[in-house]
Amino acid sequence: MLVLLSGVSGAGKDTIKKELLKRMDNVITMPSYTDRPPRPGEVNGGVYNFVTTKEFEDKIKENEFYEYSVHHEHYYGTSKKILNENIKKGKIIVKDIEVNGTENLIKLLKDDVKIVTIFLRVPKEELRRRLEHRIEKASLKEIELRLNRFDYEESKIGIYDYVLKNDDLEKTVQIIMTIIKNEYNLAKNSLQNL
Repeated sequence: MLVLLSGVSGAGKDTIKKELLKRMDNVITMPSYTDRPPRPGEVNGGVYNFVTTKEFEDKIKENEFYEYSVHHEHYYGTSKKILNENIKKGKIIVKDIEVNGTENLIKLLKDDVKIVTIFLRVPKEELRRRLEHRIEKASLKEIELRLNRFDYEESKIGIYDYVLKNDDLEKTVQIIMTIIKNEYNLAKNSLQNL
């Protein structure tokens, strides 16, 4: 099963994903590929596989991605190989992904993989506050770039199975854990009934 977690930058996707990994068995994350430089504390192979722009573009030419996009002036992509290996192992993959990537993966995989989509909402002023207080201290230009994308990302809410307001981390994590358990059991039961 593939759980796609989206929301504007600063909505708490990474924090929630870390909590799900700590608390749930059989839940893993899948690193995206990117050509952006690592932020302080990020390690290669964790949330991202960091590559050069040339390496990323070579992977595009070799058709190694299910989807990729340019987001905040950097490439991001989903590896076919990594996703397929983990689906075959029966894992629940939680992937933090932007709205265009979600649309692309739904189109490509909906007939082959159980996909659950969750969008995290945050009020625009709360988002600004979170971005200004991030550890890596985003520049004013980067904050504006991310805030400018807010309305576009919010306009895509209709493609999501679940939309949650993330104003209480513990409550949001508990709701998402319940969603994952219920969706996994539904998928398992429908396979047994075939």
